[in-house]
Amino acid sequence: MSTSRITYNGGLRTTSVHQRSGKEIITDAPVDNKGQGEAFSPTDLLATSLGNCMLTIVGIAANEHGFNIDGTTCEITKVMAEQPRRVAGIVVDLHFPANNYSDKVKTIIERSANTCPVMYSLHPDIKKTVTFNY
Repeated sequence: MSTSRITYNGGLRTTSVHQRSGKEIITDAPVDNKGQGEAFSPTDLLATSLGNCMLTIVGIAANEHGFNIDGTTCEITKVMAEQPRRVAGIVVDLHFPANNYSDKVKTIIERSANTCPVMYSLHPDIKKTVTFNY
């Protein structure tokens, strides 16, 4: 089974359906690239997937090591470059709830976040800036 099925709806909009769950994601071209900017752009999703992956992998580590990250948030800032138009950088700002994390737990969190599959999948030319706020 394929992972997703994507339909071009016209007007620079697509609908992606996750084949296993049936959940949908709509994308629009960004305003700075002839779009309406009414939904995530494909490059927004690329950048956002880094934060999603980091939180997922840290959540797995938290379960395995017996600490809690519930309520953690992640802000993503995508940095675009021109010629060719591409994602040049992703700024990740992680905010953890006040849980008095030990130095050992902070090390587990940071190693887990920085070794998530999306981090490894992004081209090395994409600058990744990650901040951990405890």
